[in-house]
Amino acid sequence: MSEIKIINSGGQDIQFNSITRTPKQSSNFDRLITEALEMLSQVQNNTESAVKELISAGDITHAILMMEKADMSFQLMIEVRNRLLNAYDEVMRMQV
Repeated sequence: MSEIKIINSGGQDIQFNSITRTPKQSSNFDRLITEALEMLSQVQNNTESAVKELISAGDITHAILMMEKADMSFQLMIEVRNRLLNAYDEVMRMQV
């Protein structure tokens, strides 16, 4: 599996290395989801501050970019959730 590279609102790259399945690393999935949710929360907070700056005669371009970035991040998390639910449903339909 290749690396996932995400650029956060501060312009810093965040990389998630590929996950290998070993008994010692069973919590990697939990940590990965937690980090993604924290990053989504940070993007939304940055968007709120950009909108507040816009209200006080700030840069409209920056505010629109931050809003689109937050929207795309939220849509990505919804899609991940949908895929996880579909995978769960498929596993539950399996006969033992």
